[in-house]
Amino acid sequence: MKTFFTQFFTWWNGQTLNTRFHTWRFGTKVGEDSQGNVYYEGGKDSEGRTRRWVIYNGVSEASRIPPGWHGWIHHRVDIPPVDETYTPREWQKPHLPNLTGTPEAYRPKGSILGTGHRPQVTGDYDAWTPGG
Repeated sequence: MKTFFTQFFTWWNGQTLNTRFHTWRFGTKVGEDSQGNVYYEGGKDSEGRTRRWVIYNGVSEASRIPPGWHGWIHHRVDIPPVDETYTPREWQKPHLPNLTGTPEAYRPKGSILGTGHRPQVTGDYDAWTPGG
């Protein structure tokens, strides 16, 4: 019952009921990545290409798609990573979640939320004032 309500009321957590129905009706499973995201294809889009989509394992965050699957889902390549020996390049890093709004978020030097001290004001900056 919890799954039903989650799929009915949220779009950011896995799949919605409409996505589940569309996947059941038109989808053909193509593969799965190391994070548990499942990739499908089926039907045609407005340009006549085969429609491709992903059902996320957990929170729906587009940056969680690995580089090999990213190329496939955006029609950059025709062969999905499961049908070839895809190896990421040395500069392709594993996924890191977006930490904005969390205690682990990046806080640059001088940020009022940072742990360090703010740099001393030098006086070489004149603030703008309206009409002045």
